[in-house]
Amino acid sequence: MAASSNAEETQLQDMEEDAGMEREMESDDGEGMGVENSDDEEDDSSEDEKENEAEIQRLEEQLSINAFDYNCHVDLIKLLRQEGELFRLRRARQKMSELFPLTEEIWLDWLKDEIRLTEEEPNRERVYELFEKAVKDYICPDIWLEYAQYSIGGMGSPGGVDKVRSIFERALTAVGLHMTKGETVWEAYREFENAMLSTVQPPPGRVPTHEEQELLNTQLERIHTLFRRQLAIPLMDMEATYAEYEEWSEDGVPETISHQYKRALQQMENRKAFEESLLVAEPPKLAEYQAYMDYELKEGDPARIQITFERALAENCLVPDMWTKYTTYLDRQLKIKDLVLSSHDRAVRNCPWTMGLWKSYLLALERHGAEHQTISDVFEKALNAGFIQATDYVDIWQAYLDYLRRRVDFSKESSKELEELRAAFSRSLEYMKQDVEERFSESGDPSCTIMQIWARIEALHCKNMQKARELWDSIMTKGNAKYANMWLEYYNLERSYGDPIHCRKALHRAVQCTLDYPEHVCEVLLNFERVEGSLEDWDVAVQKTETRLNRINEQRAKMAEKEANLARQEEEKAEQRRKAKGEKKNQKKGQKGMRAGEKRKAEPDDYQNEWDEEFVLQKLPLRKSVDMISSGTEEYMETETGLFGRRTPAGHKPGPPGAKTAQQGRAAAAQRQQNDKPELRNDNNSVFISNLAYTLEEPEGKMRTLFETCGPLKEVRPVFSNKGTFKGYCYVQFESQASVPLALKLDRQEVEGRPMFVSPCVDKNTNPDFKVFKYNSSMEKHKIFVSGLPFSCTKEELEEVCKNHGTVKDVRLVTYRSGKPKGLAYVEFADEAQASQAVLKMDGMVLQDNKISVAISNPPRRNLKEKPGSSGSMTAMMPRQVYGSRGRGRTQLSLLPRSLHRPSGPANKAENGTATKPIAGTVNAAGDTGFEAQTKPLSNSDFARMLLNK
Repeated sequence: MAASSNAEETQLQDMEEDAGMEREMESDDGEGMGVENSDDEEDDSSEDEKENEAEIQRLEEQLSINAFDYNCHVDLIKLLRQEGELFRLRRARQKMSELFPLTEEIWLDWLKDEIRLTEEEPNRERVYELFEKAVKDYICPDIWLEYAQYSIGGMGSPGGVDKVRSIFERALTAVGLHMTKGETVWEAYREFENAMLSTVQPPPGRVPTHEEQELLNTQLERIHTLFRRQLAIPLMDMEATYAEYEEWSEDGVPETISHQYKRALQQMENRKAFEESLLVAEPPKLAEYQAYMDYELKEGDPARIQITFERALAENCLVPDMWTKYTTYLDRQLKIKDLVLSSHDRAVRNCPWTMGLWKSYLLALERHGAEHQTISDVFEKALNAGFIQATDYVDIWQAYLDYLRRRVDFSKESSKELEELRAAFSRSLEYMKQDVEERFSESGDPSCTIMQIWARIEALHCKNMQKARELWDSIMTKGNAKYANMWLEYYNLERSYGDPIHCRKALHRAVQCTLDYPEHVCEVLLNFERVEGSLEDWDVAVQKTETRLNRINEQRAKMAEKEANLARQEEEKAEQRRKAKGEKKNQKKGQKGMRAGEKRKAEPDDYQNEWDEEFVLQKLPLRKSVDMISSGTEEYMETETGLFGRRTPAGHKPGPPGAKTAQQGRAAAAQRQQNDKPELRNDNNSVFISNLAYTLEEPEGKMRTLFETCGPLKEVRPVFSNKGTFKGYCYVQFESQASVPLALKLDRQEVEGRPMFVSPCVDKNTNPDFKVFKYNSSMEKHKIFVSGLPFSCTKEELEEVCKNHGTVKDVRLVTYRSGKPKGLAYVEFADEAQASQAVLKMDGMVLQDNKISVAISNPPRRNLKEKPGSSGSMTAMMPRQVYGSRGRGRTQLSLLPRSLHRPSGPANKAENGTATKPIAGTVNAAGDTGFEAQTKPLSNSDFARMLLNK
């Protein structure tokens, strides 16, 4: 073997030297032809060779770090084949084939290269071995056809013809049912037998001997049999095969063969739609293959089910779910050892990161009686496969420990298998501590499940309660002593296999240590003493539980008080900030009013016998208006622009045409306030629309057009500011509650370049804990988070990239409120395994010159502060601050002078029951300056005094 290997290496080196000589001759020919740029071309060629060599070395170093980098293997093989590095190329292919099944293209390239290298007869066996490896990876008709054709070249050797026929028969068994490509193998087999027929036919004019006639008849029967077998199988274009048989057969087609052909033709017609859908579908064709497999599973033909699965896996070899379905079918239905185990082996080689496939493989090995060493080797490979979650290592260890436990005969006090089981438990704990926690920065087994199982085995099977107690002591020291359920699990173990003394000790320790449900643990202790304990034990238990619960209640009260104080301090600071901000705004607006003139509104009674002051103050500077009011002018006030106003007696229309009365102004303000106040009417029939553009024209009409598709509308209520500008949100009320779910589906739809937010219409005064954020904020193992995306990347482009790694259910690009992209996205796959595969393959990928990062979706927890009115336990103890329907809104400043501000508190009652007004200059409980009690309308001089009052 060593000599053969050395000879092959020498041959490879010679071929590499020949390739180098050919390149030199080509360059010499170029110089002889007078090529002017020959030197430049040589320089460019040498530069390319240096770059390629550097890239080859980089890829080899990367593989030495991570041997499971599939794409790195492929790139290295391409470069080595391009450079003609035949020896290194063979070694690279061998390394890759040890870790992964190779695709049909890689195998065909490798086989063709090896066939050229082994033209001599003694080396044909090496190519045969390579073909045997190739046909085991995937069911590929082209590889089987190449194998058969290569074997025909060696049919001159002893037993060569029988070897060719054996390979053809195996090919028919493997791919003969392939509806689109199986026909080529059948035809190649018939052509070979027809060629063999010509060798046994006697020359024309000579009568064959008896032996020659027997050989001739045997060969003819072989061809007849091939036709009959093929016509009984549903294949595409089988009509041409039937016509060929009619022409070839001298006696015509027998009735039985014709009947079988018609039945197969009907089966082909039933499957033709599935085959056509596969031809036109784009990769990975998962939906089409799934429909095809469902049909074959319903038909129940094991051979056709197997070939359909194999075809699907040849195109979707990196889809763990497909392997799971196939191996599950083989485990439960066919149960053929060689087929089952080979399929499990191919599954874990294609998807080594999927723990479920390794677990199924271990169970299949045990089920079919594999040797212990074989199962242990497979388990060691699983540990090195590189799972993406810490919990996966816990699961695979549990599967292996279950297998080891089933090997132990517990009727013996000691055995080799029992010692191996205990050693494996110890190793698993060490592995989880050193390898898993260091890699993932978290414990894959926080509840110490493995240790709990070990303790139960020691207690139940080995009757070793001392070891079980040691294990539970270790469990409690790992941060589990504060949980009541852990103590109760330990108590149940002692209750079943221990003694009352240790039960009592466990419960006493539980009472002292439990933090989450101490009341429950105390109750269990008291119930235990009712059944098992003496009066002294009962007294001790009562005293201990009372002491513990009193201490717990004191701690809870202190914690509640502390949190209440913190919350109160925060409220006080916030209130101080609001007051300071309000005073600052009042000062700014007061100064602005003094410079540019203020508007003020008076009571309706003031306008029955006084000037139309609102109109006057709108047109004149403040000082001039005051002078006019103070001058006592009875009828008209004239300025440079003419008539401005007149005194209006009671019962007459105030002011000139176009002037607003106070009643009209207040009515308009009230209407604006009513529109601005989001009082919810028929919440169950309404939705809230937000994030609309402030510049949206005719928002009511556009929203009505958009939401009419969801059902009959009762009202569309856009919200405007006091200035009449659209605020960017509105309410839509439907006639029926059934329209609301349809409207919510329009969430995030773009309206004039901005994503429109549609949420349920809920009054947060009555539902303070309502959250409209609809996306999950916890870990979602079937969803990936992509960052670093180019801003120009569309949803369709990202979906196309992700389709190569599984079934994409949803793609969500994260945007700002304006609709501009953030370069982030969430992609939801059909299951966890596909998402894990996408993380492995896409992390670090370059997309439009941007290197993207990919991880399992695990959004950080929101640090939400409790709002007033929430259901939190701490805030329930605090006095609740009353807010409006929109919560804590921004400060609203009045445009009236401070002296005209109305009191915010309720009107004081006079002795006679009539409402009186506070005395001017005084400050009420709300901090507002009041008016003196009035019984008659104010005069012009009164208004002047109030306006000039500081």
